[in-house]
Amino acid sequence: MSEPHATSRRLFVQAALGLAGLAALTPPALAHANPRQVIAAAKAGLDRVGGQIPYQDVVGVADFSLPSRSPRLHLVDFGSGQVESLLVAHGIGSDPAHTGWLHRFSNDMNADCTSEGAYLTSDYYVCQHGQAMRLKGLDASNSNVEERQVVVHKAWYVSQEIVRDHGMLGRSQGCFAVSDDDLPTVLTRLGPGRLLIATKL
Repeated sequence: MSEPHATSRRLFVQAALGLAGLAALTPPALAHANPRQVIAAAKAGLDRVGGQIPYQDVVGVADFSLPSRSPRLHLVDFGSGQVESLLVAHGIGSDPAHTGWLHRFSNDMNADCTSEGAYLTSDYYVCQHGQAMRLKGLDASNSNVEERQVVVHKAWYVSQEIVRDHGMLGRSQGCFAVSDDDLPTVLTRLGPGRLLIATKL
């Protein structure tokens, strides 16, 4: 008798709160990247645009095939062979219904989307979010990011606590928003003159 009762209660909660509300009540399973696939993507990126990348010791690969609740900004260290994975948000325009999944890339002005392609990390500066790092798009698919002011910065809506409470991260306006705790790591290890790739693996 307990199983039908639990099922009925779950259906009632689903109807009352909707799928997003139910997801917030149920701890989501984390999806994980394949390290070999991530390293292969980093190497392929350097093979393609390496002539424009002064420092090739560390490459960032943001795999937006994963949901925002999963660590999907991968820092590939070719010296140690290690891959460190961190949380990163995607753009509002890439996920207008706030499902936690990136549904589309866009390079359009005012689209508030994440743009696919290779980026050159540029100089540090201070913005409304605090310390940040500028980016330069190296592909036609992300050629507008400087004008759109797509950068790397920290955001309150990116944290393990947000994932725990909501089942997904908040969304940026296309920037690579990371947690307050992870920003120093990203700015140090993926500092100016390195390659950052936004893709779906």
